[in-house]
Amino acid sequence: MSFDPRQHDAYPDALIHGILKSVKSIALVGFSNNEARPSYFVTKYLIERGYTVYPINPALAGQVFFGATVYASLSEISDPIDMVDIFRNSEAAGPITDETLALDPLPKILWMQLGVRNDEAAAKAEAKGLTVIMNRCPKIEYGRFSGEIGWSGVNTGLLTSKKPMLGTKSWQKRGI
Repeated sequence: MSFDPRQHDAYPDALIHGILKSVKSIALVGFSNNEARPSYFVTKYLIERGYTVYPINPALAGQVFFGATVYASLSEISDPIDMVDIFRNSEAAGPITDETLALDPLPKILWMQLGVRNDEAAAKAEAKGLTVIMNRCPKIEYGRFSGEIGWSGVNTGLLTSKKPMLGTKSWQKRGI
């Protein structure tokens, strides 16, 4: 099957929802310890939603954030990884994809964050059997499917009768 970059212009909701439901472990490449950076709060959010997250940042290797140890590279993680989330620029996505494809076992998903698109890297990953998502954020997608975004006044385009769930933490934490 040949790579068609047009398939990465839009993704079916069922694909994104299925990924978020099936993935348990995520390596987040480009983690930042700066609270104002999206990679910081996406890591925190995904951990709070029950995912095992492996933050990757060579400058922060060995430090612990949200109970997760930061690794210098993907190859240092000894556990199998379901998804690699690239929080770096589009050019950096190429070498990160190569590092991802060297993992054994291979992850099922290669996800590139908002603003990150590398068709060559996507073609390589898909040729090895990975599902590739580009220019999307798993935090935003999770919030959209769980209704968290909708309850805060954002029109997600999804109709639901689910009400916010009261709990011991925040009413906004909902599952998908």
